[in-house]
Amino acid sequence: MIVITGASGQLGRLVIERLLKKVAASHIVAAVRSPEKAADLAALGVQVRKADYSQPDTLDGAFAGAEKVLLISSSEIGQRFAQHKAVIDAAKRAGVKLLGYTSVLRADTSLLGLAAEHHQTEIALTQSGVPAVVLRNGWYHENYTAGIAGDLAHGAHFGSAGEGRISSAARADYAAAAVAVLTASDSQAGKTYELAGDSSYTLSEFAAEVARQAGKPVVYTDLPEAQYKAALLNAGLPEFVAELLANSDAAAAKGALFDDGHQLSALIGRATTPLSQSVAEAL
Repeated sequence: MIVITGASGQLGRLVIERLLKKVAASHIVAAVRSPEKAADLAALGVQVRKADYSQPDTLDGAFAGAEKVLLISSSEIGQRFAQHKAVIDAAKRAGVKLLGYTSVLRADTSLLGLAAEHHQTEIALTQSGVPAVVLRNGWYHENYTAGIAGDLAHGAHFGSAGEGRISSAARADYAAAAVAVLTASDSQAGKTYELAGDSSYTLSEFAAEVARQAGKPVVYTDLPEAQYKAALLNAGLPEFVAELLANSDAAAAKGALFDDGHQLSALIGRATTPLSQSVAEAL
């Protein structure tokens, strides 16, 4: 039995979609906060169980009979460590043989503000004694392609990454990596993977690719971190989202989102999705 937490989210659904090609649906559990939102997964034969990171009493039932669990990190910044710790504790009680965790690239040394809770979680995993594998996911193409409509409307992509290179990959690539470790024939316990795209780009190059494919002018406009955050707030983004995006770009300027280890493509057995393909799909 393989349990996928956060299964109704974007990454979780992609993991289950790919897992269904390798594992019988009856052996897959979609652990979700709102089971009614996963009716489509239930229709495929996947077991749907309630699991709320903030309600630890729901986790024991969700993990009953589980051999492996994939903990997809929470999106609730500031609350994530406590939520992840609850999942780790429940996995230990359930006696799972492998707990996978989606962390962030070089979580132990990263300049990214969001890395702190990931590093805390990794430490808790080690201390728990639960057999675990850490998937340190780099940036997603979608983090940028999701904003293409706005870029085209303004004729510009705004950010604070300077000339920092970004080794992103498609969300589907990271989902494939999770499936690879969950279904591997060799032991994955104790392993840590630094996952990133095969190639990298600057945000100036990203803007140029959008312009090329759309046939419309789009230029990259680099702003100081504080000014970029203010622009995001003016655009209506919540404070914590604006802070996260501005901080992440500033860290990218210092190399936080660059990696050329090619561990992701090695793990999934193919090249990672080119940025140009994700731009085309977004357009």
